Amino acid sequence: MGFLLHDQKNTMIMSFVLVPLLLILNMHYYMLPALADSKRNVYIVYMGKRQHLDVELLTRTHHDMLVTVLGSEETSEDSIVYSYKHGFSGFAAKMTKAQALKLSITRCDSCHTQSIYKVQTTRSWDYLGLSSTSLSNLLNKSKMGNGVIIGLLDTGIWPELEVFNDENLGPIPSRWRGVCESGQHFDGAKACNRKLIGARYFISGLEAEYGQPYNTSENDDYMSPRDSSGHGTHTSSIAGGSFVANASYDGLGLGTVRGGAPGAHLAMYKVCWRLYGGVCADADVLKAFDEAINDGVDVLSVSLAADIPLYSEVDHRGSIPIGSFHAVAKGITVVCAAGNAGPRAETVQNTAPWILTVAASTVDRSFPTPITLGNNQTIIGQAMFTGEDTVSAALVYPEVSDLMPPRNCESLSSNDDWMAGKIVLCFASDYNQSLLNDAILSVKAAGGLGVIVSRSSSNYYPYAMNFPCLQVTYETGTQILYYIRSTSNPQVRLSPSRTHIGKPVSTNVAYFSSRGPSSNVPAILKPDIAAPGVQILAAIPPFDETTTGAFAFLSGTSMATPHVSGIVALLKSLYPDWSPAAIKSAIITTGLTSHQSGGPIFAEGEPPKLADPFDFGGGIVNPNSAADPGLVYDMNTENYVHYLCAMGYNNSDIFQLTEHPVVCPSKQPSILDVNLPSITIPNLKKPTILTRTVTNVGPVNSKYKASVEFASGINVAVRPETLIFSSRTKAISFSVMISSAHNVNAGYYFGSLTWTDGVHVVRSPISVRTEVGESFF
Repeated sequence: MGFLLHDQKNTMIMSFVLVPLLLILNMHYYMLPALADSKRNVYIVYMGKRQHLDVELLTRTHHDMLVTVLGSEETSEDSIVYSYKHGFSGFAAKMTKAQALKLSITRCDSCHTQSIYKVQTTRSWDYLGLSSTSLSNLLNKSKMGNGVIIGLLDTGIWPELEVFNDENLGPIPSRWRGVCESGQHFDGAKACNRKLIGARYFISGLEAEYGQPYNTSENDDYMSPRDSSGHGTHTSSIAGGSFVANASYDGLGLGTVRGGAPGAHLAMYKVCWRLYGGVCADADVLKAFDEAINDGVDVLSVSLAADIPLYSEVDHRGSIPIGSFHAVAKGITVVCAAGNAGPRAETVQNTAPWILTVAASTVDRSFPTPITLGNNQTIIGQAMFTGEDTVSAALVYPEVSDLMPPRNCESLSSNDDWMAGKIVLCFASDYNQSLLNDAILSVKAAGGLGVIVSRSSSNYYPYAMNFPCLQVTYETGTQILYYIRSTSNPQVRLSPSRTHIGKPVSTNVAYFSSRGPSSNVPAILKPDIAAPGVQILAAIPPFDETTTGAFAFLSGTSMATPHVSGIVALLKSLYPDWSPAAIKSAIITTGLTSHQSGGPIFAEGEPPKLADPFDFGGGIVNPNSAADPGLVYDMNTENYVHYLCAMGYNNSDIFQLTEHPVVCPSKQPSILDVNLPSITIPNLKKPTILTRTVTNVGPVNSKYKASVEFASGINVAVRPETLIFSSRTKAISFSVMISSAHNVNAGYYFGSLTWTDGVHVVRSPISVRTEVGESFF
């Protein structure tokens, strides 16, 4: 069972942490300044699974514990920030380091010092095969997610937008226990409807740590669930927005905007605030998980992540793995962003095996923009240059002496008056969207009329809006530079962009998307899946001056995450009894590893490469196949305990998470036997045998045969090679022996194990790295 009310040895105190928010790509981030009250900080006392249903008794117990160290009821009442009493037991309170130490001596096994983290559609659904005009796809089979409740932990929501209308929606589910909380410029009685059925905000943890009230005027925010940044509104409309026709960004991407599950209900939990660029307090995030579990959500979409290095799953400074564990234990699928730290390896975040971790990919849409040089040569770049008018001007490049470093894009300044009245060609030296945006704004401030950015990335990411800014490759940029150097009066004409869908635009894993292997648990494949996260057109608050109307293009794994959350909602509506692990397995084992036209999927980088499981997990999400996966690798709390024991965590740490006392076996179990829909061996030293169990969710009488694909030198044998299911046999275990013929330490080799019955294709990605003797990597 969980924390015994008077067992003083099984309480964990964790310090206040700020969880970063994955906003649009590469924003400026700031650390918090010195806190106003350095003697009192927020500590989180995590007590694990709640022992009983009496929330008043739990709250009283939390206060009594504080009284033992603070000395009085009054001080305890003033100190406590949150009482966690629904999904799990614990509390957040302001204490001095000495008080926290005193509490830890008698009440917990360890105590942590404070850590602070930095802040971090018209096409995509048709691209994924979920057109609203098809009667046979998952969207319509699931009645568009009817009756499912999607909760989002984010920056809030703008409820008046048309995309959140409740026309033709069914009644609010009777199991719903949430509220629509009123606040600044947010009338709960009017803001919610049958689409947005709940809205809460959490800021006590942030205010307690910051040491003063949050100033909404200074930070252009609202003390309510209302969204001030647009991030939460954007993600909400992607996950479960209603149909809105004729949506576009000033004519680009014109079409019908909607969410993945337009028949689902939404609930917003605002946990992120615009203090110093955007922060989300750990205590607030954990409280949002607690309330969402009690409210009755079916899916939680969490576009938040911590920086590398990551905390372990039992280190209570991480609210997302802790909160998500309790949510999954209640049958709630938790979908999280992989992070925006790519393309570097080992940067993936949210790596707990019970979380569905999402990478970002592109869609088959581009915005070709003609660049006509003075010699009448026309070159096609990429941009979001809207309107009907062309821009013509002299074309300049910042030439410097060979003895000086070149003037790259990032070096451009508003003091460069030579740019006034001209269009500037520059070469980007680094992939840093924020620095490039600053440079482009500098050109505008200096009186420039436009910018042509030459960079190595083949995919276009929007720059500063409402200013002509085009992107070309280094090769094309060099051709333009040759033209500039060939004439004394170079000229250029920029024409408006247009929208192109389909070939020859290919699908890639986005440059910024964080990559595996997992830095803290390399034997657990992460990310799990990839979904559209580049140039996603979705709703934003109408006040945003950088956009036209109420729609904007944003990029990031934050945009990919609600795509998968919407798909999970559809699956949950179709299969209400499926566990989070079964849904996750269905999504991973049916992912696309090649284009629908048959070509390979690449991962953007320097240089680009063929995508592998560390880029996109099982592949690009394939919703219609996930609705009929044939077999699933199911898991429950017992399987996750196996994982925690395999990680070597002690029994008391595991006890915090689980419903029952845990005693790990004296022989540490193998992490390779965790029943995941993937196989990852980071240090194969000798032939290794692992086991998996699959459950039949297809036709009762089915026969599956195994096939293996792998690079030469890695040998994979499956026993048995044939699985026969019947009304009596619904789940079958099998073993996989993997060995290597390589005699040197090298990188990972990739392959797959596939079960097929002639109709269903159940593919598990395999990643193996050989280790011979002592590793020097």
